[in-house]
Amino acid sequence: MSISILEQYLQTGNTHSLDLLLREQPDLVTKATSHKISPLLLACYYGKPQIVQIILRQIKSITIHEACAIGLYSQVEAMIRQIPSIVNEYSAHGLTPLAVATQFAKDDLVKLLLTNKADPNQPSQDPQEKYPIHTAVQGNMDLITKYLVLADADVNAQQKNGYSPLHLAAVNGNIDLIILLLEHEADVKLQNDKYQTAADLANEKGFNDIAQILKV
Repeated sequence: MSISILEQYLQTGNTHSLDLLLREQPDLVTKATSHKISPLLLACYYGKPQIVQIILRQIKSITIHEACAIGLYSQVEAMIRQIPSIVNEYSAHGLTPLAVATQFAKDDLVKLLLTNKADPNQPSQDPQEKYPIHTAVQGNMDLITKYLVLADADVNAQQKNGYSPLHLAAVNGNIDLIILLLEHEADVKLQNDKYQTAADLANEKGFNDIAQILKV
């Protein structure tokens, strides 16, 4: 029951009630939520920075994935220095630190992780089987996408539904990312699970000029 109440406070951003609850039951911050992630990480996904700060005051340590979500550069750097292999460890919800840093658009952390040999070609261990480059392109994160491509991310990687980075850039009509991907040998012939190419998706979205560029 307490966990469900905690989750409600996280979602609504009820800082006062959360603070009172954690004063009475401080161990709640160490329990997994119904989403199979920590309350701290869930607060990050809900975009509640004030809640994040309340939880940080209650916990003694955090994981590298939580630090990446929050954007704690110096702490991530220290963790890597202590255990270099940590850069490629999966979280309980199937993401690497690089995937989390990309999700939360932490440009500096993405660069730090890649510099320390984070593998850009590790897919998520979840039903989506998404790579960091998919997240970056889908979110129109031009700089992070560039970092990933320059670190030899597979520009033709396909997630579970068959979407490649080029498919996602076409859906967004992001010509800058399309050019970047094509310059690094993105395959315009790749089809998703519905047998659609990037050009097909661009046409669907009304990006006719882009569709012509991507035409097989």
